[in-house]
Order: sequence, then C-alpha cells, then structure tokens
Amino acid sequence: MSIQVVATRALLAERLDAVRSSGASVGFVPTMGYLHEGHGSLVDASVACSDLTVVSVFVNPLQFAAGEDLDSYPRDLDADLDLCGSRGASLLFHPGVEEVYPEGPVQPAVPLADVALPLEGERRPGHFAGVAEVVARLLRAVGPCRAFFGQKDFQQLQVVRRMVVDLGLPVDVVGCPTSREHDGLARSSRNAYLTGAERAAAPVLHRALHAAAAAVAVPGWDRAEVEAMMVDMLAGEPAASPEYAVVVDPDTLLPADHPTSGRDLRVLVACRFGRARLIDNLGVVAG
Repeated sequence: MSIQVVATRALLAERLDAVRSSGASVGFVPTMGYLHEGHGSLVDASVACSDLTVVSVFVNPLQFAAGEDLDSYPRDLDADLDLCGSRGASLLFHPGVEEVYPEGPVQPAVPLADVALPLEGERRPGHFAGVAEVVARLLRAVGPCRAFFGQKDFQQLQVVRRMVVDLGLPVDVVGCPTSREHDGLARSSRNAYLTGAERAAAPVLHRALHAAAAAVAVPGWDRAEVEAMMVDMLAGEPAASPEYAVVVDPDTLLPADHPTSGRDLRVLVACRFGRARLIDNLGVVAG
C-alpha cells in the first residue's frame, strides 16, 4: 500500500481535516523512528479501528539528556516507510526540528502530573518534560484522534494519559500490549545496541517480571522481598547491571504496600546491558 510523507503541520492538518469532514476517524501512532515489529503492532491496532492511520517519525531532542544517545539514535526512514505502508498506514508525518519547534530552542512548558516524578523521572531528569512537550505538540498537530502507545514504556503511557486529561485534548489514548521476541525480550529500538552476549542475557528482564508475578499472587507476599528477588535475578546475569525493580500502584507509580487481594499492580524493571539501557514491565494481580 502506498503511503504519503507529510513534512509540515499545515499539510497534515489539511489532509486530516478533509478526512474528518467526511465522517472518517483518525488513528495516530507517534514514534521516534527505526521502527520494529512492536511499532508495527501499534500500526495494526490503529488500522483495525481507524479509517486513516498517521504515523509520526520524529527524534525529539528535548527528551535526551546530556550524554544520552541523541546523535547515535538509530534511524532508517526508508525501512520505516516500508513497515508503515505494508501495515496499512496512510500518512507518515516526518517533520524537521524547526517544524515542531518553530520558535527555536524551547524549555518544556507542559505541566506534568506526579506520576512523572518517580523511577524514570528520578533517573532521567527532564526526560518526561521533553516527552510531554513533543507529544502535546504532535497531538495538537494531528487533532481529534485515537493515539496508540505501547505498554512497554508504561510510565510514559501514564504520563501521556494524565497530560491529555489535564490539557483537555480531544484524544483517546490507547495502551497496547508490549510486543516481544520469542524469548520474551520486549522489542525496542535500543535492542540494536546489544552485543551477542548481551542479547542472550537480556531476556532475564522478562524472567524476573514473571517470577515477581508468581510471588505477588501468593497471599502474604512482601514487597521488599519480591523486589530484592528480582534484583538478585537480574544481577545474576554477568552482562546485566540492574537499576531498579519495583512493585507499584499502576495509577501513581508509587510503591504498592499492603494492597487488597485481587488488586491490579505493576512490576517495572530497568537494567543496563553494555551501552543499552532497557526497561520492561508487567501487570500483576495481588494475592
């Protein structure tokens, strides 16, 4: 299927306004490019319930801190076009930095909910401020739509959900299941940084999450013990350097202490494998 590349907000609005004026629905998948099957699953979800799907490819400089991998972040626009077109997307929005930030270098101004403060918020200062700023700008450029985000970046998904409500944007945020490799590793553009040995070790993230799910399902479980067990599993892989492994309330991202039986919780992990910093998470139910 052919797909059209759009580089300006004006042309994007013209196309999407015409679609909506005919009563058709718009689905939107925001990405930083270098698309993989995980992104493909988001495009599939959008195409399945939208009359037109637009995918954005924009490597946002605001969400990279000093020393992070902005310049080396992988890019392959031709492959991105092939994936989006083959999955049924109609438009690929590929703006330049000056199109997204026409006023020049900016300080993020979109207010953040408290859900942005712990975990990634502590370890990557300014990251969620940059995410919220660019996502708000992209959503305003697209207009009324369903926007599809993967649950792999669970804290980001919660930040976006709260931001959309706080800003009153006409957007339905849809969280989609994490796409995984055959051995459980969550698909991520940063997996390209893994060496062979690191790639072999990385599925320990998935094993630690499932071990935590089994432990949390047993009545009388202790959060500190479950978190320590996950850290020990991660640290048992020589290639892995764990940063955190936590059991949290999915709405606040704060530690889940003494939850009632049957309550939905979230287990999140972050770990370095060489130059790759990987995150993953899993929904669990308290026993």
